Amino acid sequence: MAQADISLNSPVAPHGHPDKWKWYDYFTFNVDHKVIGIQYLVTSFLFYLVGGFMAVMLRTELATPDSDFLSPELYNAFLTNHGTIMIFLWIVPAAIGGFGNYLIPLMIGARDMAFPKLNAIAFWLNPPAGALLLGSFYFGGAQAGWTSYPPLSEITANAAQTMWILAIVLVGTSSILGSVNFLITIWKMRVPSMKWDQIPLFCWAMVATSILALFSTPVLAAGLILLLFDINFGTSFFKPDAGGNVVVYQHLFWFYSHPAVYLMILPIFGIMSEVIPVHARKPIFGYKAIAYSSLTICFVGLFVWVHHMFTSGTPPWMRIFFTISTLIVAVPTGIKIFSWVATLWGGKIRYTTAMLFAVGLLSMFVFGGLSGVTLGTAPFDIHVHDTYYVVGHFHYVLFGGSVFGIYAAVYHWFPKITGRMLNEKLGQVHFVLTFIGTILTFTPMHALGMQGMPRRVAMYDPQFTDLNQLVTVGAYILAVSVIPFYINVLWSWSKGPKAGDNPWNALTLEWTTASPPIIENWEVLPVVTHGPYEYGHDPEEELETVS
Repeated sequence: MAQADISLNSPVAPHGHPDKWKWYDYFTFNVDHKVIGIQYLVTSFLFYLVGGFMAVMLRTELATPDSDFLSPELYNAFLTNHGTIMIFLWIVPAAIGGFGNYLIPLMIGARDMAFPKLNAIAFWLNPPAGALLLGSFYFGGAQAGWTSYPPLSEITANAAQTMWILAIVLVGTSSILGSVNFLITIWKMRVPSMKWDQIPLFCWAMVATSILALFSTPVLAAGLILLLFDINFGTSFFKPDAGGNVVVYQHLFWFYSHPAVYLMILPIFGIMSEVIPVHARKPIFGYKAIAYSSLTICFVGLFVWVHHMFTSGTPPWMRIFFTISTLIVAVPTGIKIFSWVATLWGGKIRYTTAMLFAVGLLSMFVFGGLSGVTLGTAPFDIHVHDTYYVVGHFHYVLFGGSVFGIYAAVYHWFPKITGRMLNEKLGQVHFVLTFIGTILTFTPMHALGMQGMPRRVAMYDPQFTDLNQLVTVGAYILAVSVIPFYINVLWSWSKGPKAGDNPWNALTLEWTTASPPIIENWEVLPVVTHGPYEYGHDPEEELETVS
């Protein structure tokens, strides 16, 4: 298949590697960015099953008002580790570590990341972190929720809570190392012929993500280390009875943990900007607006964290400021959504499974974003704070947004990663079950919250039983939805039909390589002559490769 917008006329880079790695190389300290990307993806999808199992257990307990399935201690441990695993060992490593590592060098015409060994170290910090979280159950599991607010996290302090803190510090260190690598790689290693306005939008999203991570992650690490000292070494940073201040911990935690939402969604925004124009066969609408809006989210996102603390005694002037900043951050997000809808309008849409998940994400994220705007206003947030309204909003954004985006990315780039196509029929079953399950699980939570049901409790007023049972049915459907997906991936990886180098007739540089790519990506480096989204012509005319 002729390929996109480039001529291949750079010198051949000498190498002594084989064209492909052996299967056992994926279990070693390998410095190839593609191997590391697959290591991230496989590991994160395994933890997705672990976190999902915990969610099903929690929802089974919540099907009835009484505590009759899980013990209170196990419920708290599952609650804490479900949130922790889904954020730090599933969405972040899959979206950033997995697709970021695999795609960035391919998209910019590089042979690898700027610091390959640092890249491998960043990945290998994650399995020990996961082992610490799971090992903490031997000591009863951390009990203080994924936020681990003191004094609760200090009152329930034990070896499990310490293991939880160490796990998050490891993951945070991995994030910092990866962010440095992404920034230097995109800045310095793209092919000389690629101008800034020819960089794929996924790369722009990763630039914004990396900057945000570098600013916010060290603050979380500092807060957790101080908490670790309080628990283990007798300090009193957050102990009110000894002169400490628990609200300071909240500031340190949320200065990272609200931008963390953008760390999880900005790469997904980049994925959306890659999937939609390819499967709509239409140029992306507002390339520069999408690129600059990612940087705007990165900047404004650092000034919204206090809206999580409107009930923590924040003064009125602070509530006003952070209400305004929270509403402002919705503007660049709206720009992206408008651009994607405008790209779809009038396009020759191919409803592949990747496109189904992308369009499904649009509807989910709009709903989740609107409920987020309501939570960003202090009067309403005070009313529904710590209720299931927050849980519903949070999951609409992160499951209906990030997870849908990860699925879209898998269906879109699976042919490039493996050289084989996924089964579209199984993919459609997967999409339908996921879409229905998401709506049934998280929509009723908003009603529960408006009626006053608190979150993070195992026992609740019987008046909430019917809606909770509906939520539990939705959670079971979501659990079932992963079955056709995992069957599809495992079967197609070895038995699926051959994909060819560019089954989607896409224009970005990763599709100019073999499927799967050779170890050094290209025999000769590409030269970029056109933009990455110039669709709308006959595929054979719009793509050309000259060796």
